[in-house]
Parts: sequence; C-alpha cells; structure tokens
Amino acid sequence: MGKLYFTYFIIIFTFLSCEEMPNETLSLNEGWLFSETKKDNWQAAKVPGTVQSDLLRLGEIPDPFLKNNEDSIQWVSERTWQYKKQFSVSEEILNRPKHFLKFEGLDTYAEVFLNDSLILSANNAFRSWEVDLSDALKAENELLVVFKNSDSIEKSKTEKLDYELPGGSRVFTRKPQYQYGWDWAPTIKTMSICRNVSLMSYDFARLTDTFLQTKSISDTLAEIDAKFEIETVKEEEITLQITNKNTSETFSSTFKTKAGQSEYQIPFKVKNPKLWWTHNLGEPFMYDIQIELIHKGSVLESYSKKHGIRSIELITEKDSIGESFYFKLNGKPVYMKGANYVPQQMLEAGVNQEKYSGLIDDVVSANMNMLRVWGGGIYEDDYFYQLCDVKGILVWQDFMFACAMYPGDAAFLENVKQEAIQNIKRLRNHPSIALWCGNNENNEGWQRWGWQDDKTEVEKQEIWENYYALFNHILPRAVDSLNPSVSYWESSPKYGRGDKRYQFEGDAHDWWVWHDGYPFEHFEEEVPRFMSEFGFQSYPTIETIKYAIGKDSVSLKDPAFSNHQKHSRGFQIIEDYMARDFPIPQNAEDYVYISQLLQAYGISKGIHVQRRSKPYNMGTLYWQLNDSWPAVSWSSIDYLGNWKALHYQVKKAFENILISAEEKNDSLKIFVVNDTFETITDSLSLELIDFDGNIIYENRISVESLQNSSKVLFSIPLKRLKFDKAFCVLKVSFGKREYIHYFSKPKDLKLKKYEIETKTEKTKEGFRVTLFSKKLQKNVFLMTDTKGKFEDNFFDLLPNETKTIFFSTQSKTKPILRFKTLNQFIK
Repeated sequence: MGKLYFTYFIIIFTFLSCEEMPNETLSLNEGWLFSETKKDNWQAAKVPGTVQSDLLRLGEIPDPFLKNNEDSIQWVSERTWQYKKQFSVSEEILNRPKHFLKFEGLDTYAEVFLNDSLILSANNAFRSWEVDLSDALKAENELLVVFKNSDSIEKSKTEKLDYELPGGSRVFTRKPQYQYGWDWAPTIKTMSICRNVSLMSYDFARLTDTFLQTKSISDTLAEIDAKFEIETVKEEEITLQITNKNTSETFSSTFKTKAGQSEYQIPFKVKNPKLWWTHNLGEPFMYDIQIELIHKGSVLESYSKKHGIRSIELITEKDSIGESFYFKLNGKPVYMKGANYVPQQMLEAGVNQEKYSGLIDDVVSANMNMLRVWGGGIYEDDYFYQLCDVKGILVWQDFMFACAMYPGDAAFLENVKQEAIQNIKRLRNHPSIALWCGNNENNEGWQRWGWQDDKTEVEKQEIWENYYALFNHILPRAVDSLNPSVSYWESSPKYGRGDKRYQFEGDAHDWWVWHDGYPFEHFEEEVPRFMSEFGFQSYPTIETIKYAIGKDSVSLKDPAFSNHQKHSRGFQIIEDYMARDFPIPQNAEDYVYISQLLQAYGISKGIHVQRRSKPYNMGTLYWQLNDSWPAVSWSSIDYLGNWKALHYQVKKAFENILISAEEKNDSLKIFVVNDTFETITDSLSLELIDFDGNIIYENRISVESLQNSSKVLFSIPLKRLKFDKAFCVLKVSFGKREYIHYFSKPKDLKLKKYEIETKTEKTKEGFRVTLFSKKLQKNVFLMTDTKGKFEDNFFDLLPNETKTIFFSTQSKTKPILRFKTLNQFIK
C-alpha cells in the first residue's frame, strides 16, 4: 500500500512540475507612506494619488477647491517629497528569472530607489517607466520615490537660454500644463505617483504590446493584422493564439523567438463584419478578441481585447474657396458635434470610474459624437477611452502641448518622442481615436500673439526650427509609423482668427466672441470649415457656488468666490454681453440663472448657423464640456456634474434632425438639417402665435429632407407677415420634431407674468412633471432640493400647451418644485 502511494505521488509531482507557471503581476499600490524629505514624519499615503490629496486627507492643508484656499497650499509644490513602501516577494516568485517594476505614471521629477540603490530617474508625467529588477530583487524590499519640485529645475533650464520662451518656465516640464494656472483653472502643481505601480515576474516570455490593425473592410470581409511585441529570456518556441469570441473562430501561429525583444504578426479575418459607428448613426459594435501567449502548451498570458472595426479619415482637399476639413467614418462624411474636454480634476487621481461613466453618459445624452481631448491637460485614463469606444464617441486627441513654444534640445525631443510612442501605442487600439493633433494654438500664438516681438532674428529662427522639428517631424512620423490609419494634424487651429484663411481652410478657433467682444451675431457672418473651439462663460449652479464658498447664502461679490473666476475680465465680459441681450438682475441667484441663459443663447446660435452651413462646415466643438474645479467658466456641465442651461440647449441643437430658422434680408428661411443616412419625407408645419396663444399665421406642406444634408425647405418674406416681433413666436414642426424661433432679443420680448400650473406624478424611476400656462413662459428653470436630474430644463412653455418632462431620482418622496422664468425679469 505504501509503495503504491509513493508511486502515485511521483506521478502527480512530475505532472505538476511540468506545468509551467503563468506570468504573474503583483500590484504595489497598497502600503505606501509619504513625508516631506527634511522632516521624515512618515504618514499613510494613497497610491495612485498626489501629495496634495494626501495632505488634504490628513487635514494638513485646507481644500484648495474651496474659498481662497488655493493660495495657502502653494508651498506644497515648492518642497521635496518622498514616498516609500516595503514589500515581500515569495521564494517561488523570486526564483523566476525575470522581474520588471512598472510605474504607469510619475509626476514629474522623480528618483526611484530600490533597497537604497538608484534604479530610475523620471522626468515626464505623461510616460510610464519600467525597470529590470532581475538582478536586484530580494525577498524583502523597500522602494523609495523622491519627488523634486519642478520650480528649481525649470529655473535652471530657463537660465541656460538667452531668451524666454513663450509660455514661460512650464514649457520645460512634461506635466499637465493647466496645473500652472489657466483662465478656468487654479495653480496646483501636483507631485505624485499618479498611476498604478506593479511588479511583473516571468520565466520564458511576455507580451509587451498588442495592436489589432484593421487593414481592409468590405461588406463581406474585414482583414485584420494582429501585431505583437514579445520579450523572451532566451530562444524559445512561442505560440500566439487569437480567438474571436463572437464567432468562436481561432487563429494561431508558432514562432521561434530570439532572446530580447521581437515583433510578430498574425493576420486574421472577420466575415460579414459589423462596423463600429458613432451612437447617433448606428451601433458602436465591439468584437471580443481573446489573445493568448502560449509556451509548450501552457498559457503564460491571456488578454481580452475589445475591437471595433471601422475606418476613419480626415479629408482635407483643396476646393474653389479654400480647403475642406471633415471626417469620413466607414466611408461616409459625418458631421461632428461635441465639445472640448479638460481633465475632470486638478488632482488627477481623484477621478473614479463612476465620474467617468457619468460624464460620458451626459455626452451621449446631449447627442454629441465627438470630444476633443485638449492639449493642456492629460492623455486620459484607459477607462475614458473604453467608455468612448462602447458609447460611440469619437475622440480628437491632442498631444499635450498648449499655448506655448517648447525647447528643442536633443534630450527634450527624445523625451517627447518616447512620450508620443508610448501614448500612441496605448491608445491606438481604441476605435474612438479619430485624430492625433500636435498642439493647441501654438502655431497661432507664434504667428499673431506677439510672441516674436522681443526676439532677434536668430532667436526667432531657432524657436521656429524647434517647433518644426517637434510638430512636423517627430510627432507625425510617430503617428504614421504606429497608427497610420488615423490622421495627424499639426496644430489646432490651422490659422488664427487674424488670418483671413481661418474661415476657409482647416479648423478654426473663433474667439472674436468673448475675447474681442464681438456680438453673438458674428457667428452668422463668418462660418469656418470646422469649428474646433468657440465659447462663452457662465456661472456654475448655485449648489456649486455654495460648495465653493462654504456658505448657504450667495453673494457674487464675496471675495471667497471671486478667486473662482480665473479670467481677468471675465465678470465684466459676462455683464457687458448680458446688457446687450438680457435683463440684468441684482439678486445673486437670478444673476446666475440669466448668465446661464446668456451662454446657452450665444453658443446655440453658433451651433445652429454652423450646422445650417453643412457641408461647407462639417463640425462644431464648443469650449468647454466640463470643469476641473468649481469655477465660473465656459463649461456646459459644472464641477459637481450639474447641467447648465447650455447643456440642455445643445442636447436639442445636436439632434440628428435639426430644424433651424434664418432671418436675412427681411426673409425667413426654414432649414432642415439631416445628419442621418436616410432621406426623410414628412410634413413641415409653421404656426406663428402671439404670447397669448392667438394664431397669426399657419402653414403646412409636405417636404423631403435628403440624407446627410442641410436644405432650405421653406421661405417667406417677413413683410408678408404682419405681426409684433416682440410679442410673437414661430413654432416649426417637422414630423414629431419641433423648433421655436423668436424675432427679438430676449430682453426686448414683451413677456407677461403669469402663473404656471404643475402636476407631479410618481413613476418607476422618478416623477412625471406636467406644466401648463395660458401665457408663453420663456426659459422655465425647474429646481428642487431632491437629488436627481430633469430630462429637460430651461425650456419654453408655449401658451395653452402642456409639457411633460421626467425627473429621475431614487427618492420616493414627491419633490417640491420651484422655478424661474425669464418672464419674471421683463419690466
């Protein structure tokens, strides 16, 4: 009996010993301590995180987002900080031949020590860093990361130049540029282990990169190349296997690898492919692809990747008036509707997946199909792009350079080259990536912002040559070699607004409105080929202001709040524009309300005229979607996630079928803009009524809206309609779609004060609110203290018509409704 048992044990042992262990990754995020270097007072740290967020959590600094606290925390970034962690490695792991330590993000100047030996010097917050620890790892280890303050390093680099680069000292440091202060953001220069830390150990081989590159697409077949980078300890026979879980098809190939890094490729096909579309045009379908790295029958690594099959092209072709700028998705021209995105938090690691999901859901709800990730922020977290993939949102991705000219020494350019390579490789698998753009406004700044005025000819030549090397050689070559199916665009905008070509070629940033004080009607006069930036400020919600100042009552002159306006003329510009088009209230809550109406009025006017100009204009991205802290800004969603009036308005202005009216030369033209790929035939009805509900004029005709078009489907001389422009509104319907047009500025409307009847009923997911008034109610703003979201707000309630909207909430208690209307402010 004993001999049989021994033989059985030997068989089992032999079987197990032949079973190869999979590659192993150990998270090192937990158990960190931090301290200022001179004090050695070690306290618990959170990784990923920042020095500022750790100090805030421990109560050692006030919340920099509140009151004027920003000023009182500047000392943090002026000092040197350190993080340390002890970790153990099992004998089993230690005996494996290869070990790599990976920091996915270090912000910014960091020295890393393992067991008192320097193993890494990092200098770029946008890069990941990997160190081979195969000969240095022990059973018991201590990691120490020392962060130097950026100010001293930037000062040293600045002094080495005989001139000052536009943008100041920040240009020398590869960290988020907005942290140095922007006209919507405070100055908070973080120091941090800002992303994950891990240890990878393996015996034979590991995958260092995977790229699923769609080579060709037809109705019946998509051809894809799976490209791999593999690192092996020595010469090995390695199998790569790809499984399309949607079709259960498997493709595999076995390679004889060499020691070190090697590249391999497996072509595979998808029959009758389902294409990835933006959510407004189809389904953003994603294939589920499993990738396995196999050695002698054992799976060393297994990954599941989502892959969207699509083609995306930027079309820039010369024509009779300039040069086009539009995107083709799967061979079809698509009008881009969206906004510019900035980081959601000044303290980067403070954004959780719930916040990402909530914001992208708000993007989809507002009928957007593109976001521009602005070049002064960050290359976003993987989860951000995954959400854009799944939700059907295209991403215009800037490289992280904004409003400055950058150095061109060899070390800086090599650093940026590696940054570009890493981030292109990280993001190129996402079908949402539609464009790589070199920078934000650097070219425009150099050409027309006076940056050259104090420079000698030699200095100007050197600065421009450095610009050219970075944005016309290094970055486009990196994109072309690593992500050739996506276009590269040197700088946004192509031409500044001081150049007459800005209206006829490329993309445009139109800041004549706001910065130069032009009226909103300017948007109707100069329409570019693609509007990639334009905007106007408004106040955040009262809830957000109360949060920022830490008070229950609001005064707009409160010094604790004034610091939350970062544009030097911002308050005055808002009031100047308000005086043109709206009444100016004195009460703080009323002023906030009118400021949001003002913003929505101006930007929606621009969106309408740009969409009417299709296909001459093929995109509109307003500035900006969101906030990084509680502020008066150009955002349509404030820091706490509340929709401003603008977001409700763009939800309507970005619908696939848009009705829009144009008054010109005493004529009224009704456009129907159709962004779908279907021709729609339906009835177009017009009803001109006064604010009491009396019908002045009505008409109904059958019309056809061609696919992917903008056409005038009805026009009439205004002189034929005898009516009071200040006391009438035009309601236009195309099928079930409705549009309301006014003939006077809001402040000139002869609105009447009249009560609104409301009825609230419980539904499964919240409450149904029904409103009715015998008189027109302009810009009805519904409010409640109950936590939730109105599906519509800041809307117009036509006389003698009921309007029903839904209020989604988890509360079972009937909400107490309050409302404001513009009617209250008209004398």
